[in-house]
Amino acid sequence: MKRQKSKILICSSLTSQTKAQLKIQQMVFMLLAVTLFFVLVGMLVLALRFAGIKESATEIEEKNAMLLVTRIANSPEFSCGNAFGKSRTNCIDADKVMMLKKNIDKYDNFWGRETNIEIRKIYPKGNVVCTIRNYPDCNLINLQSEEIHAEHSNFVSLCRKDLINGEVYDKCELAKIMVSYKDWREVQK
Repeated sequence: MKRQKSKILICSSLTSQTKAQLKIQQMVFMLLAVTLFFVLVGMLVLALRFAGIKESATEIEEKNAMLLVTRIANSPEFSCGNAFGKSRTNCIDADKVMMLKKNIDKYDNFWGRETNIEIRKIYPKGNVVCTIRNYPDCNLINLQSEEIHAEHSNFVSLCRKDLINGEVYDKCELAKIMVSYKDWREVQK
């Protein structure tokens, strides 16, 4: 009888040990599951939070380009000033811009690294890029020699001094000034 009682006690203590071990294992698995759940929820929240970051960056770049294009024609680097008799708004001195183009390396990052400025005469149509050699018989002044993809534009007067029959006169033409911006949505990962 003592033997049976000791066997029963041993069996019951083994079952209580295995039950305790089983409960510990259940607790560990539950803690792991809860931790994994919160990690996944955190990753989902971060993914949703940063999903629109490229769109936000593009919107900021676009807003900066829009503000720059509205102010650039009256900036000292571009404006006609009083060179054509009186002060004019939205008037760009083409001679000044050509000298700026020649010395554009001194203006590195002045308007931004990803910003390009292009001035295109409305008439006559064409894509003759202005250089010192072919100026003024051209219709496109591209300051940083990069193509413009995403841009904001404004219409301006593009004025310069011209000489006909020995007389100097002011020649103003309608032009479009375009400021590019970086579209972050198109940037590859």
